[in-house]
Amino acid sequence: MTVTLQQLLVEGAEQLKQAEVPEAELDARYLLMEAFGLSASDFLLKRMEPMDCESGEIDGKAGKSAQAIAVYREMIEKRSRRIPLQYITGVQYFMGLEFFVDERVLIPRQDTEDLVELVLRENPGKETRVLDMCTGSGCIAVSLAALGGYEQVTAVDISDGAICVAQENAKRLNVSDQVRVVKSSLYEARTEILRSGGARYQVIVSNPPYIPTDVIKGLQPEVRDYEPSLALDGTADGLYFYRKLALDSREFLTPGGRIYLEIGYDQGGAVSSLLRDAGYTDIQVIKDTPGLDRIVKAGYKQDIGGSHV
Repeated sequence: MTVTLQQLLVEGAEQLKQAEVPEAELDARYLLMEAFGLSASDFLLKRMEPMDCESGEIDGKAGKSAQAIAVYREMIEKRSRRIPLQYITGVQYFMGLEFFVDERVLIPRQDTEDLVELVLRENPGKETRVLDMCTGSGCIAVSLAALGGYEQVTAVDISDGAICVAQENAKRLNVSDQVRVVKSSLYEARTEILRSGGARYQVIVSNPPYIPTDVIKGLQPEVRDYEPSLALDGTADGLYFYRKLALDSREFLTPGGRIYLEIGYDQGGAVSSLLRDAGYTDIQVIKDTPGLDRIVKAGYKQDIGGSHV
């Protein structure tokens, strides 16, 4: 019996459509190329060539093994259960870099690229000390080290799983010497976070959990059922972590340092008020590429004792 890649694509896409998976055909194509190790151009060239389901030969030549068909169908079955595509392939691209992801971490979003790009644009010096709170996969910290060349980036998370994934990504992208990963519930591990001679940071950046608890149950199954709630749940009003970051980050910023926070589209005013009440200045709400409020940035011009510098 023979089958073509195109027939497998149609088969997989139909199964995903029945499961109400968004962009079913696109996901089926990604999974097909992943299972067979094909590039997009390879798929287009070979999609109509008959392939023996048992030998895996294409046009009598040694081709992709029949095992790849089984792998593809297993992937389709997982995606039909609304397991995120990135958890199936183990890959998410962010800032043009390939990151490893699994169910221990939030999948990096394109929205967060705007946050990274802003930090890179406004802080060009490689000597800039950066602290990334709630690092998750490490996508922010690792991207800043890899693309900005920052020599001292500290990445903090409370989750053991996230710590492992962030360390793996730092290793894969060759910035392990630049990125130090610390386990801490926010700033609890103060000494370890300030380990390098007690030096504070010119930049603190964070994409903390900010979705109100009651909103999570209404999210798509991929997010609600599979992404870690620890990385999503911002408690009742979604602002818990911003309150902590606004107050506690002051001790870890150099006088004149800056804080950059990713926010939900409707949280700009509330987060700005929290920073203002905590003594930050030059507070700005930055819109993302689609035009929604996405980042709040601010400066801090006092030392930790409260005297103006």
